[in-house]
Amino acid sequence: MLRSLWTAATGMVAQQFQMDTIANNLSNVNTTGFKKNRADFQDLVYQQQVLAGTPATAVSEIPTGVYFGAGTRVAATQKLFEMGSLQATGNKFDLAVTSEVGFFKILMPDGTFSYTRDGSFKIDARQQVVTSNGYLLEPPITLPPGAINNTLQVSEEGEVTVRVGDEIRPTKIGQIDLFRFVNPAGLQAIGNNLFKETMASGPEIQGTPGREGFGGLLQGFLEMSNVKIVEEMVSMIVAQRAYESNSKSITTSDSMLGTAISMKR
Repeated sequence: MLRSLWTAATGMVAQQFQMDTIANNLSNVNTTGFKKNRADFQDLVYQQQVLAGTPATAVSEIPTGVYFGAGTRVAATQKLFEMGSLQATGNKFDLAVTSEVGFFKILMPDGTFSYTRDGSFKIDARQQVVTSNGYLLEPPITLPPGAINNTLQVSEEGEVTVRVGDEIRPTKIGQIDLFRFVNPAGLQAIGNNLFKETMASGPEIQGTPGREGFGGLLQGFLEMSNVKIVEEMVSMIVAQRAYESNSKSITTSDSMLGTAISMKR
């Protein structure tokens, strides 16, 4: 009887984790470039009382065994990098990648690099292109003195041009490259819409937007979160019902245990 109590408890813990994951997804439904999380579960080790294939007689074997499961546990959480919807902003410094393939590279204050799908860039006091937190885009893009900001143009292939002073023809001031990974699900999310390279993700692969399988760049647009509210709400209901079922198992097991204890001769 005690086995069922602990087994059901693992189910309740798992569903609580599922709810935590869903809540995080829903809280970031309007976060630019956010990629939703998915929780994966595994069944726990089995206790074997009778092993399948054990000889029953001299000429036959037991066809099936007797196994007791120990419940479930969280096996992994995974970022799903499917494309989010594109939203027009009209802002010259907003950029979106037009496919799932491609990250912007960001220089961190400690000299390391991180990667993001959030293309809501801005200009700081030094005329450098930075993120909302002031981190530099890599390779760096700096507007020259006298540049007219509202003439900034970013082509689909990442070429950045701007008019300077009284010049009629725009001047090329830099090139925005994109980066991809063999296993983007292996990237480490560190907050602020940023990801870190890990051994699981593999090393970065640099490329030109719109070429070699990379998505192109779209100026004046942002990629929104790929969280779908309806899907998350359905998952929430399923998790809630599973939690209730496991709690009912504990209640029933407790009732049966109480009946056994209260039996009289």
